[in-house]
Amino acid sequence: MQSIQRAASKAGWILHQCVNEFHPYLEHKGFPEEAGNVWTPEPGKPLLVIPMRVDGKLVGCQLVDSDGNKKFLQGQQTKGASFVMDAKGIPIFCEGYATGLSIRAIMRAMKVRYTIHVAFSAGNMQEIARGIPGGFVVADFDKSGTGEEAARRTGKPYWLSDTVGEDFNDFHCRVGLFKATASLKRSLMNCSASVAA
Repeated sequence: MQSIQRAASKAGWILHQCVNEFHPYLEHKGFPEEAGNVWTPEPGKPLLVIPMRVDGKLVGCQLVDSDGNKKFLQGQQTKGASFVMDAKGIPIFCEGYATGLSIRAIMRAMKVRYTIHVAFSAGNMQEIARGIPGGFVVADFDKSGTGEEAARRTGKPYWLSDTVGEDFNDFHCRVGLFKATASLKRSLMNCSASVAA
């Protein structure tokens, strides 16, 4: 319990040190104009900081370096923790932050309200999705099948790339906004159909 509390306190301290600016990881992921929480504990080594919350309470954060390497704070709570992009709309569940940004870009292009839950792992995505009614899952197409299996277990409609090894951000970067919008729109329609049923 103490390690969880220490991690939550450290996350708060780190976020207090952050500045809102561009980061190489976001540029690499197709969002060069997206600013984020950036912490630079060492000169020339900026870290993108993604806060993680449970029921609105800060419990930790994910740290992403310029090469895309990711880590959590030691001892922090990860189960049930998420980063939420909330436009007061349809619940959408995914694993990664960059995937969440791609989903947000598509939903904005379609002018559809969203509440995107970035869960940071397939197992946690399943955990979070189970506790929230409605919506759909945007799964990673892992070679292992982990992402799709987690999506299936939520019992919700889900999106999956046509290419093994891709998440939605990879797909978005590969096919562009127009085709990515058309693909995600099908999942949105499936979601609406399941609600109507």
